[in-house]
Amino acid sequence: MAEWTFFTNHAHALFCIARDPDIRVRDVAQNVGITERAAQGIVSDLVDSGYLDRIRDGRRNSYRVRDDRPMRHPVERGHNIGEILNVLLSPSGTDVPATAESPSS
Repeated sequence: MAEWTFFTNHAHALFCIARDPDIRVRDVAQNVGITERAAQGIVSDLVDSGYLDRIRDGRRNSYRVRDDRPMRHPVERGHNIGEILNVLLSPSGTDVPATAESPSS
């Protein structure tokens, strides 16, 4: 059976950045389970689309999530990404794991 997830790699990268705004792209790639080049492309997509602000600090970047931005698919019309982040990254200690792992069955 093919493995699939409910969220895209873009969403997974956004979750990683929301959890750690100073995260390196290399670590985003490792956590999501994609190449560093793919992670760079995803972060650029999110910045270019206004979902992230990139803040340059010397040689490092940090990011600010624009959680007021709308979901992109018509099915989610009327909702913003902050709603998803609030649920998945809640302070209740039930946020997404820090590293990409295969789901245990």
